[in-house]
Amino acid sequence: MRQVVSWMAGACVGFARACVVVAVSMLVPAVWAAAVAVAIRWGAANPWSWMPVLVLGGVGTLALSRPVCRMFRFLVATWTATDIPAGYRRAEPVVRMSTGFWWNGFSYERTRRDALLDQRWRIRWSDPATWRDLRFTGIAPITAGVIAALPPAGVAVAVLGFGQPELSARLVGVLGLVAAVAGAPYAWRSAEPVAVRFLRASPAMVLADRVAELTAQRADTTVAQAAEIRRIERDLHDGAQARLVGLGLSLATAEKLMETDPDQAKALMREARAGAATSLTELRELVMGINPPVLNERGLIDAVRALALDSPLEAEVSAEVPLRLDPPIESALYFGIAELVTNATKHARATRARISLSRDDTGTGIVVDVEDDGRGGADVRAGGGLEGLRRRLAVFDGTLEITSPAGGPTRVRMMVPCASL
Repeated sequence: MRQVVSWMAGACVGFARACVVVAVSMLVPAVWAAAVAVAIRWGAANPWSWMPVLVLGGVGTLALSRPVCRMFRFLVATWTATDIPAGYRRAEPVVRMSTGFWWNGFSYERTRRDALLDQRWRIRWSDPATWRDLRFTGIAPITAGVIAALPPAGVAVAVLGFGQPELSARLVGVLGLVAAVAGAPYAWRSAEPVAVRFLRASPAMVLADRVAELTAQRADTTVAQAAEIRRIERDLHDGAQARLVGLGLSLATAEKLMETDPDQAKALMREARAGAATSLTELRELVMGINPPVLNERGLIDAVRALALDSPLEAEVSAEVPLRLDPPIESALYFGIAELVTNATKHARATRARISLSRDDTGTGIVVDVEDDGRGGADVRAGGGLEGLRRRLAVFDGTLEITSPAGGPTRVRMMVPCASL
């Protein structure tokens, strides 16, 4: 009995999904049918009456192609957990130049609105995904749409057959009902292979996206390196360099006073020794800011534990097994954890944090989870620290996932593939 109930429930769900697939796939044909109906009403004998059909059908197809493809991706992802990347080209930021004009990656415009409008249309017409979507709107109705229409058509035949007094018509109705019930759990499944085959990004689109991503990563790396060099130069100039210059002056003065005023010379020597010790401390702190010695000597896990001990939060660090990664990846993850702990202290007003490090399910990557009990509301904003962290991880093909509802808690997951595990 339970199996029968379960099968009937699956048939009902399948019938509803089949109806949804039919409705979505037939949106563009419905537009063309409406356009043809309008032309016939205006007068099919008049050749000019078919011009609005082409205009209306073409505009409707262009307007609906991308929404239809997005709905198909959403349905397939919801029903089968199969993610189909869209592969649409991303718009570059519109920048205002020193001349007052706006650059959108293609041309200069007088206003930001004109630059965005021109960019949108240029990307839309030059994007191969646009023509892929148009192709799909023509393929979907005669593939997934036709197959998914079998259960609704069977129900329609059953209703019409049972409404007739003839025995033959009723037999046809019974056959239609059997076909609808038997095909309902399976008819909608044709949407997945059709969408995967015709909606996935082409190799050329994937390559273009990868080139754009690598170009952006190279630019981010260059900017980050330049900023880091400026920071080191500034710290050296304002700290250790100034103290070393003062140390040299003190030693020169002490040398001159050595014969005439030995006590003053000794005092200057003591000040010089204190200045040298302070300069050494500053240089050590600068080196630790570049790459902590504990990270080089003992690895990522011990470095994170040392970071947790110095943090004002009550931080707990857990690791499944000892991990030793490539130095660049260890450095990126260490400073990423340090930034997340700092954000939890300064912005989220957290009191506790939990840091866990583990391998991913495939054993070829590392997963770092940082969770705090703060007030939440963290998100990735352009130019913000989390956006910078995401870009730094992207250099290693890593990802950053943030779950931070209002009121907390905040959970951030960093995942980086690493062949050295």
